[in-house]
Amino acid sequence: MAQSLKDKIAAVTGGASGIGLECVRHLLDNGAEVYIIDFDAKAAEARAAELGDKAHALIADLTKYEDIEKAVHTIVKNHGRIDIFHANAGSYVADMPWEGDTKRWDRMLDLNINAAFRCVRAVAPQMMEQKSGDIVITSSISGMVPMVSEPVYTASKHAVQAFVHTARRKLAAYDVRVSAIQPGPVVTPLLKDWDQERVKANLDSGGIMQPVEVAEALIFMLTRRKGVIVRDLVVLPQNFDV
Repeated sequence: MAQSLKDKIAAVTGGASGIGLECVRHLLDNGAEVYIIDFDAKAAEARAAELGDKAHALIADLTKYEDIEKAVHTIVKNHGRIDIFHANAGSYVADMPWEGDTKRWDRMLDLNINAAFRCVRAVAPQMMEQKSGDIVITSSISGMVPMVSEPVYTASKHAVQAFVHTARRKLAAYDVRVSAIQPGPVVTPLLKDWDQERVKANLDSGGIMQPVEVAEALIFMLTRRKGVIVRDLVVLPQNFDV
């Protein structure tokens, strides 16, 4: 029988919108108590208020380790443990290496790589002490298959994959599972430059998918029996060309 998430204590970074928000909803629907960790205070607090008593907002700038550490400390102080940490927040830049704004690269690389590393640094000691826990990082199909159209972004997700695979082996000795979801294109605020007709056309053709697909994948991973891990889970729209 799969594990229950009832009364588990979970946190999701970037949980106020997009994939993160859908994952928060699914965790709540499966009985967990969930902390929405986000930089946007207004959005995080509004989502928590909408989602009920088991949803809470924590405001954090993921580029600052002290913010992440404080968020984890708050959760552990309130509950004595943390069972699930979904390091979901990230950014996207499709620039070529010979053009584009390097300051945008730096922000994306900091969010996609360093913020994920900071999250694990903050939460792993508590999970090691309690000898249980799940750390899931939102990676990308670009972390599995090099995408020639987005080399800088692809490099960031390859770094995430290398980190997940090595951290997983180290933390397994403490019964802490570390894994990654690799989605293909998803309708999220990162596609803010797309008009609605383009989004609809891609959804209809199977070239893009909704955040619910990632959220359902997360629940599948988290509910595997003790001693079993879904190390990587690739979720693609059916007609995505990869």
